[in-house]
Amino acid sequence: MEKIYQKIAKTLNIGMDQVVNTMNLLNEGNTVPFIARYRKEMTKGLDEEEILFISQEFVYQQNLAKRKEDVIRLIEVQGKITPEIIASVNACAKLSLIEDIYRPYQQKRKTRATDAVAKGLKPLADFIMELKQTGDVNVEALKYINDQVLTIEEAINGAKDIVAERVSDDPKFRWQVKDRIEKTAFISTKEKKKHEDEKKVYKMYYEHKEKLLYTASHRIMAMDRGEKEKVITVNFEYDENFIINYAIRKVTNGFDTSCLKLIEESVKDGCKRLLLPSVEREIRSDKSEIAHGKSIEVFSMNVERLLLQPPLESKMILGFDPAFRTGCKLAVIDHTGKMIEISVIYPHQPVNKIKESKDKLLVLLKKYPIEIIAIGNGTASRESESFVAELISENQLSCSYTIVSEAGASVYSASELARNEFPDLAVEQRSAISIARRILDPLSELIKIDPKSIGVGQYQHDLPNKKLTERLDFAILKAVNRVGVDLNTASVELLSHISGLNKSIAKEIVNYRNEFGEFNNRKTLLDVPKLGKKAYTQAAGFLRVRVGDEALDKTPIHPESYVVAKKIIKLYKIDSLGSEICQNIINEIDVEKLSVDLDIDMFTLNDILDAIKTPLRDYREQYSGPLLRKDILTINDLHVGDTLEGVVRNVVDFGAFVDIGLKEDGLIHISKITKEKITHPSQFLSVSDIINVVVYKIDMERHKVQLSLID
Repeated sequence: MEKIYQKIAKTLNIGMDQVVNTMNLLNEGNTVPFIARYRKEMTKGLDEEEILFISQEFVYQQNLAKRKEDVIRLIEVQGKITPEIIASVNACAKLSLIEDIYRPYQQKRKTRATDAVAKGLKPLADFIMELKQTGDVNVEALKYINDQVLTIEEAINGAKDIVAERVSDDPKFRWQVKDRIEKTAFISTKEKKKHEDEKKVYKMYYEHKEKLLYTASHRIMAMDRGEKEKVITVNFEYDENFIINYAIRKVTNGFDTSCLKLIEESVKDGCKRLLLPSVEREIRSDKSEIAHGKSIEVFSMNVERLLLQPPLESKMILGFDPAFRTGCKLAVIDHTGKMIEISVIYPHQPVNKIKESKDKLLVLLKKYPIEIIAIGNGTASRESESFVAELISENQLSCSYTIVSEAGASVYSASELARNEFPDLAVEQRSAISIARRILDPLSELIKIDPKSIGVGQYQHDLPNKKLTERLDFAILKAVNRVGVDLNTASVELLSHISGLNKSIAKEIVNYRNEFGEFNNRKTLLDVPKLGKKAYTQAAGFLRVRVGDEALDKTPIHPESYVVAKKIIKLYKIDSLGSEICQNIINEIDVEKLSVDLDIDMFTLNDILDAIKTPLRDYREQYSGPLLRKDILTINDLHVGDTLEGVVRNVVDFGAFVDIGLKEDGLIHISKITKEKITHPSQFLSVSDIINVVVYKIDMERHKVQLSLID
């Protein structure tokens, strides 16, 4: 156990006590968000990602240790264990390396070599490998002629198969070969003669070659998908002869053996037929797994950032779900997200009722104090944007519009959740409401949608579903608990992501609220069925009661710290949390002295003081809100060198896609983000950032725009 803790501490460059304390807290059933927020004194301020890593790495290291024990035992049962094997197994840092050592000893499916062993030809293979300078292998082979082995040639060929498999199964040689291929090989792709790629998605891979060592993860995934869709073939190019000759020298040790020719043939066969294809598959698998991991991290990061968009409080919004033939659905919602009115207009082809649509929309805009029109970015989005911009200009309206990603809106609209919420509305009408709510309170609305449908990933359909789901669920958990939720307005979906709660308990909270009215304090949670003391401890600090009989309930201060918080309030005669006087008092406190006086750690004390100073601070305030527009932009308006304001829609390995008001998002390639060398665009950009970009290149034919952040 101690060795595992030491490895984790070394990897994270943290103290051993931090790892031990974190694991103890996890083993006690504490959640990651709770530990990160309310047990900082024990972890010394580790964040959610570091705590998650400790948890996952501990499990991996446990499995590694268990597999080492199993492999040593399995080889020992065969009577083939040696101190060298034990040392090699114990030195392995990866499960794959352990499996390489075990490969020669594991029960194999039927192969040419196992068939030869079954025919009694193993001693003949040993004879060949003994490197004797004298002796005739044909004479030796005569000893093995029987009803199963009919000729000398058959006996020798069987022995060669055994030698070939031994060469392929040698773990150290496999590692050397793998290392050489990874460092020296090129990965090349070629177009297949017959394929379906009408849009030329894989055009750059029709004839492509690059050094494997420097191949970016997103290109690995593109090649994998192109190969899967039978558009391209993917191969490695490297010096096979060098590896084969090296293997021969390794087997013969440079001796001039009488069986040299047989050894050369066996080794060549073992490399070409068994070793190299197997190692190539391993490398492809490893590269794909690394690429998947990076893609999952990028997806998770983008989802988290999308969820943390600041809400537009106290705004009345009109959701605009664009379409051509079926009309544009409109939904007016108030500042709480409640649907006020639903309508539909037909401003586009084939119906083309432009004047009637303008009049109808104008009536809504004058009937309600609508400040923002949220237009979905799907089919007919830019035509709808032009229509809305024209209406605003013609009537000199004070409202603005914004383009909202509607990814997943149709999935939500057809879900059981949406049907229960709006049983009398059509799918398209529910979609318009969802689009409006996405800027009113992004977290509350996007939480209802499967994160895989939100559309801010790269190659998400190619990713391992279990790992992707786990990582995205964690991103949601992290975002929801960093923000906290209003206990009296939060939905079941939102509550179910709070630390310590699940869907069942969340439903009980909402049922209790519906039956007995709003919660007046956090303590009342203990009266909710199924919500025990453990769940209360984990959840309470993340559940806010904005108006109630306990002022501290609206803050992120945990109830376990109320005694200390009230001592501070009394000591400094604070009348109103968050007031200007309160803030001035907190700013003047000698925190180190107070920590000693109250016998409380600095982490917890700083969090308490911060909450008293700004009790209603929203974690999302630090990020950009939606980009509001009043006029339309077309590609014909653009010139190279123009500076535009845009919003980042997606961050991927090779750059960021930015909505600058055109039908297609512009791309900032990673090389155009900064003059400094960076490894990933996320070092500078995040989803929903509002940025100023320079038009770098315009492709009128493909309607593509390349952007730059470098002046």
